[in-house]
Amino acid sequence: MTRVAIIPARGGSKRLPRKNILPVLGKPALFYPVQAAFKTGLFDRVIVSTEDDQIKQVAEESGAKVMERPRELAGDRTSVVRVCQDVLEQLNGQGIHPTCFCCIYATALFITPKDLQDSFLLLEKFSDAQIVMGVSTFNLHPVQALETLDNGCLAPKWPDYNRLQSQFHPKLVASNGTFYWADTQAFLKNKTFYPDKLKGYEIPWIRAIDLDTAEDYKNVQLLAPRLLSME
Repeated sequence: MTRVAIIPARGGSKRLPRKNILPVLGKPALFYPVQAAFKTGLFDRVIVSTEDDQIKQVAEESGAKVMERPRELAGDRTSVVRVCQDVLEQLNGQGIHPTCFCCIYATALFITPKDLQDSFLLLEKFSDAQIVMGVSTFNLHPVQALETLDNGCLAPKWPDYNRLQSQFHPKLVASNGTFYWADTQAFLKNKTFYPDKLKGYEIPWIRAIDLDTAEDYKNVQLLAPRLLSME
């Protein structure tokens, strides 16, 4: 069985420029998910897909293999699905056919080797599972949402739930932008990380902070001394 980690890391982030290599505890952000992947012992290759020379250098210094991303796949509208397809196509051209792969976000700084190992076991345990994604619960439950009416006043979006105690609210989770394990054959057929046979691996939301804004970066800097030292 061949397994690879794919870490998409383009250079053109607009909301938080250069977010994938911003310093965190003296190392580029990308360093941490790369090292988490290596420490699992699961992967034959840890691959960073990028079009950016500086990110390429950071990836190589962190020990990862780099696959050059075509410029047409480096825009902000390019999906992670398409990037993973490109990497798998390049591997296929080299005669490498991974049985499964894990797409790890470059900004998943607080992902741990145990997260990746345990979620892989989940993929193995459920033989019909096609994707296992990192998920988190909501800090504020979605059914508590208020919508703005035409008169400018607020009203419950789902009033039936508004009358229930919170313990009777449905259990909801969302993809938290950390990772997706995928059965390669099913992924190439379905071309999505949301197939019929989808499993979730829950991660506390505090370790699933996205890195998209300056405020996110401040929060990461505050949490890093504690969360990264726990590995």
